[in-house]
Amino acid sequence: MKFLLFGTGDYYNRYKKWFSKESVLALLDNSSQKRHTKIDGIQVLPPEEGINLQYDAIVILSFYVKEMRQQLFLLGVEEDKIFHFYDLHRLIYDAECRKPVVYYGNADSFILSAHRGSRAVLLLSQDLEIGGPALALFHMAQILKKKGYCVIFASMIDGPLREKLLSEDIPVVVDVNLQIETMADADWIKGFALIICNTINYHVFLSERADKTPIIWWLHDSEFFYHGVRKDVLALIDREGVTVCSVGPVPEASMHSFLPELPIRRLLYGVSDTVGNENDGGCGTYYDKIIFVTIGYIENRKGQDVLVEAVQMLSEEVRDKVQFYFVGQDSSLLAQKLIKQTEAIPEIIITGTLGRYEVDSLLKKADILICPSREDPMPTVCAEAMMHFLPCIVSNATGIADYIQEGVNGFVFKSEDSKELSKKIEWCICHIQDVRQMGKEARKIYDMYFSVDVFERELLQLVGDCIGE
Repeated sequence: MKFLLFGTGDYYNRYKKWFSKESVLALLDNSSQKRHTKIDGIQVLPPEEGINLQYDAIVILSFYVKEMRQQLFLLGVEEDKIFHFYDLHRLIYDAECRKPVVYYGNADSFILSAHRGSRAVLLLSQDLEIGGPALALFHMAQILKKKGYCVIFASMIDGPLREKLLSEDIPVVVDVNLQIETMADADWIKGFALIICNTINYHVFLSERADKTPIIWWLHDSEFFYHGVRKDVLALIDREGVTVCSVGPVPEASMHSFLPELPIRRLLYGVSDTVGNENDGGCGTYYDKIIFVTIGYIENRKGQDVLVEAVQMLSEEVRDKVQFYFVGQDSSLLAQKLIKQTEAIPEIIITGTLGRYEVDSLLKKADILICPSREDPMPTVCAEAMMHFLPCIVSNATGIADYIQEGVNGFVFKSEDSKELSKKIEWCICHIQDVRQMGKEARKIYDMYFSVDVFERELLQLVGDCIGE
């Protein structure tokens, strides 16, 4: 087959290994900087040019599949020629294309062992990045290991989390075949007492189960990540012995838009307490400026542009009292746009990515965290802020909004409504003493829902229910 690959970013780099250079006629990208250049020796064309080539299929290597699919439709591309990377199992998979599985720690000897025991648990992650769902699964692995389970951690792709896992004496398997194969294809995963799959990325994997091994499927994804999902593939999943869990209402609603009758159990994540029950900074520690912080990859989904608009609506007199820190990877097109847009707003400081210690230090001196996301299932940064006795201002498109009482332990504004956000920011500035007292109430949300102790109790109950302990 001859392919056009639409997208040259992160998901192109994750999935390009499945296409030989000879099979790819061109890469498609809307970026004016990339068009008519070459990536990996392959020409990059704007979609309107690329579709004139003699191709068999266009594969979208991005989660912006809805917009990209619509663009291709408008250009006259037939629907049956448009695929997503979720479709690669049926499009290209066969046994001959399988790639080597890499084992770390003593994972290989354990996998080859004939007897794995009744407490052997396999955790499957979509990647090994430091953050989000993978980090939540890492914390799950720590708890299970501490409680005597024999834990193996596996991932579709490698990453920096591997070293953290190995330092905890948790064996790691990196199997890139998990990106495109089903459970029935993966021969090494048999014999576990329980398999825990993380995120919607594993729906194709679960569509053909090898046996009746109990499954926990832990969903973290907002509606955005379901745009490439096909309902007919979800319908293939044998639900016997499968317990579906969600980190909050957002992933639950996303899955129910496909399978409204599917039972879904709530399982939040746990955030390690680096503060303790006594406030050691943040609300209650006084600086020359009132400090607002927002943390997250700078992209449209995270809504930092909404926050910039809200800040611009504040009077100079009000802005003179505050500093806004934007923390997160800043190489995206949106980040570059915001850097230029905020050159004349000295109150906004765009820091780029910070390390764990630097983030903790910033939260210790901050007063309020803002999460302006257009969609965000259950942002970890909010739980971390509440741990630091910081109230949060969040959009109603975030899962954390369900746990906030307006004006008691935080604030909620309508997603994308920069005017409402600006008013809430100004209220906080004018009532900063009240806001600092609210930090104690915000901490209660962390203690009740996001502490490691709460997560451990819920997790062990869930695992016990699944394997009959």
